[in-house]
Amino acid sequence: MTSVIDNAGIPRIRLASGRDIPSIGMGTFGSDKYGPEEVSSAVAGAIRCGYRFFDCASVYGNEDLIGKVFDAAFQSGDVKRDELFITSKVWNNMHSPGQVHASIAKTLADLRLSYIDAYFVHWPFPNYHAPGCDGDSRNPDSVPFDVDRFMSTWKQMEEIYEKGQTKHLGMSNMTIPKLKEVLPLCRIKPELIEMEQHPSFQQRELFDYCRVQNIVVIGYCPIGSPNRPERDKAPGDVADTELPEVVSAAEAHGIHPALVCIKWAVQRGSIPIPFSVHEKNYAGNLRAVTEDPLTQDEMKLLEKAERNCRLVKGQVFLWPGAKGWEDLWDLDGTITK
Repeated sequence: MTSVIDNAGIPRIRLASGRDIPSIGMGTFGSDKYGPEEVSSAVAGAIRCGYRFFDCASVYGNEDLIGKVFDAAFQSGDVKRDELFITSKVWNNMHSPGQVHASIAKTLADLRLSYIDAYFVHWPFPNYHAPGCDGDSRNPDSVPFDVDRFMSTWKQMEEIYEKGQTKHLGMSNMTIPKLKEVLPLCRIKPELIEMEQHPSFQQRELFDYCRVQNIVVIGYCPIGSPNRPERDKAPGDVADTELPEVVSAAEAHGIHPALVCIKWAVQRGSIPIPFSVHEKNYAGNLRAVTEDPLTQDEMKLLEKAERNCRLVKGQVFLWPGAKGWEDLWDLDGTITK
């Protein structure tokens, strides 16, 4: 029997436009381990469970099956369209003139929707790599970030917003130097941003910067993504659920350390988007944010869990001449050319 969590107990967060949205969502990236059928089945279970925020993307290769799940849920009356907050993203190979329009048109058709709640630029580069490629793969056509090129893509984002195809706009995998360059040029500013965020990689400076800009943070890999693809694993990576600060809080509450990571993210003021195909896990993640919050002392303790451990390094997007994955993230405070 499906666990059902009362929506009234799920915290909400307010966007710049005034809309309140759930402060926890469900990701739909199968991490190269789960096929579209398994992911879409989990989405169906999550709707019944009480999830109302779903983070999708064209590159995940499962929007068509997830669309069938959404349509069935609407038809059965399990949920109304305006009760869901559904996001998607334009992939790197669809940044050129006209391609953002084509991308969202396909996403809307696949998801069987008349509009997307929020649409994101998935990565700030037009650097394509084949889904499932290994970590050493490189595309010789890849290029470094360019403000004019990005703003050309963003102009299309603004156009689809004005057409009503999306209600809100978002960016993803950005840095403070990049945001400082592009935000003043945006006619319609992003209301959301996706970034990697978990106790061992808190991105405090970027997180605080976005909050000042009134941009809500969605955190991916919220429990450290133990099931992330092999290409995203590297020596020295930290397992968040084994950190002493996380384990200490988990023992105090009698819960799995993963749930501490979820509670921490929500209480911090961001939106975690964990994914699991197992009902006990995704139901547990949702229930965790409705009860038994972490104490202020525990939140302070978790600040010390920072290990500066970026898990999704993005090395497959590097351009010829780049020194390493660090060049994607502007670590010296300037945009790396």
